[in-house]
Amino acid sequence: MQTEYKAKLKDGHVEWGVVRPPASLNGSDLVVTVAKPALPKGERGRRMAEALRKIAASGGIKSIPDPVAWQREIRKDRKLPFRD
Repeated sequence: MQTEYKAKLKDGHVEWGVVRPPASLNGSDLVVTVAKPALPKGERGRRMAEALRKIAASGGIKSIPDPVAWQREIRKDRKLPFRD
């Protein structure tokens, strides 16, 4: 069973939020997953645009020598499920 407890890392130690792990877990080995804070509004788009500019500046994706042919192949019609 997996339970989530909110906490913050401060000065090298964990400060638990309102809901704390039960005392019965004292001395137990715990796995702590660190969640990155959400990016400020617009930051994700800016980072994506920068990554795409770097790909374009490097000459594109090397594993796709002909982007037009690749796009035609990807968009090729396929049979739809449960349709004959």
